[in-house]
Amino acid sequence: MDVGTAQTVALYGFAGGVVLGLAARVGRFCTMGALEDAFLGADRRRLRSWALAIAVATALSQSLAFAGFLDFHHSIYLSNGFPWLGAVLGGLMFGGGMALVGTCGYGTLARIGGGDLRAVVTFLVMGVSAYMAMRGLTGVVRQALIDPWILSFEATGGMALDGIFDTLTGLQSGPSIGLLIAAGLAYWALKDAKFRAETRLVLSGIAVGLAIVGGWLATGLAGSDPFAPQRLESFTFVRPLGDTLIYLMTFSGATVTFGIGSVIGVVAGALAGALFKREFRWEACDDVRELRRHIVGAFLMGTGGVMAFGCTIGQGITAASTLSISAPVVMISIAIGARAGLAWLIEGSLRGVFAAHAFSRDG
Repeated sequence: MDVGTAQTVALYGFAGGVVLGLAARVGRFCTMGALEDAFLGADRRRLRSWALAIAVATALSQSLAFAGFLDFHHSIYLSNGFPWLGAVLGGLMFGGGMALVGTCGYGTLARIGGGDLRAVVTFLVMGVSAYMAMRGLTGVVRQALIDPWILSFEATGGMALDGIFDTLTGLQSGPSIGLLIAAGLAYWALKDAKFRAETRLVLSGIAVGLAIVGGWLATGLAGSDPFAPQRLESFTFVRPLGDTLIYLMTFSGATVTFGIGSVIGVVAGALAGALFKREFRWEACDDVRELRRHIVGAFLMGTGGVMAFGCTIGQGITAASTLSISAPVVMISIAIGARAGLAWLIEGSLRGVFAAHAFSRDG
């Protein structure tokens, strides 16, 4: 059987997904867990792991772009129009849904690999709702009410932070802005002795950052076949969940993609990690209330993720590595939505969102 460009790129997606799955199960890399630790326990070690992943991905991605290997303006993250309302509302929805479920789309796949049947429900609902938001009933509402609110960046050639800086100052910053941001994040992450002592958190952050760069290289270089060009992308876990469902249902008439390979890879990597740690066990919802919470949360994540053009991985790390201004906007919105969701779950109201103890510092 001949292996074409699409299949090759999908295999790279699978390989990177395995790394991400292992990082989640063995390295405890989880954005929702990191936010929950920081908000409720004043423990920022997992948040520092996430920051280290951004630092690694940004430093290497910007260096490769400056060297001419990649052009991120071919990705969805550096378009000339920024759908700011979708970024904010979608981020809030995704964060709230993430709190209800207890993890994001990436974490959902990692849970499936560990035998969690609740995550299977989340995966199905999230995948269907993502496709509904792209091409279905909720997509009509999105296009009518959300998409028209576009902030133009034609004058700066796209939404890249360095491009905006160069336009405003008349300078040519090259990769310096990206490298400075990466250095600042790496310093913040590694300055904490407790974090440095957690070897698996350090290694998982580095591994996730390298996986993101690997995704860019796979689609940007291996996927540059002029006869079968592939979209320049790296890891994200909203639309690919829906694409995977469609692929599984229409295998004979469908084409495998990088995203589909990454979804299957995360599950495989998480399964390997769970078996290695002897943590694989079948789990299901305790009652109807828990099932309802997962269904509602998954719908919010699937719909909100499409509105925001990504998730905690897609915007939080992948888009951040391109210096897209959408990344901080979406991630701040996700963090606020997650905090509101946690307050609702724990205290039964939103009054706890701004409680002093929620933002206590760990130094």
